[in-house]
Amino acid sequence: MSNNTKPLILGVSGASGLIYAVRAIKFLLEAEYSIELVASKSTYMVWQSEQEIRMPPEPTGQEQFWREQAGVAISGKLRCHPWGDVGAGIASGSFPTLGMIIIPCSMSTVAKLAVGLSSDLLERAADVQLKEGRKLIIVPRETPFSLIHLRNLTSLAEVGVRIVPAIPAWYHNPQTIEDLVDFVVARALDQLDIDCIPIQRWQGRR
Repeated sequence: MSNNTKPLILGVSGASGLIYAVRAIKFLLEAEYSIELVASKSTYMVWQSEQEIRMPPEPTGQEQFWREQAGVAISGKLRCHPWGDVGAGIASGSFPTLGMIIIPCSMSTVAKLAVGLSSDLLERAADVQLKEGRKLIIVPRETPFSLIHLRNLTSLAEVGVRIVPAIPAWYHNPQTIEDLVDFVVARALDQLDIDCIPIQRWQGRR
């Protein structure tokens, strides 16, 4: 059980690899964390393109949708916000949080954050974490990186953003796609001092 009273903001951008977000939600809810979730406008199109699934636009429908995708019916707390609601609580620095993770994070979102552009609630919430000196973790899912991508990522790293690319490891002997995904999610949550995923960690050579 988590003793945390502050919620974690979870942003989902329109990058490929929504399974990363689903697995993060699963483990956080099972560990009784409170999640404030905002999905970008492009996320709707990615769900339709990759899974032929329609994500509901209204918050209540989205909460049920994400819980169904994650397979967690009642544990934890999940509140979803419309992407355009820049007046939501998470858009203000006075709203206390554990930090924010954007998983997966598109290069478009990276670029906007790097120049301080807040055109929707996801970007505004991330910008708030930066100005308040709170933890912001991004999980970019793109390959290969262009020089522009690398420069934008460097700009974010220079202001303290933790960058955890969606690059799995194999030393834990993964057997399924979920094993590979969970490794990345666990390493991202490590940046927030959250340890709620049962992965085999490196123990050194024997």
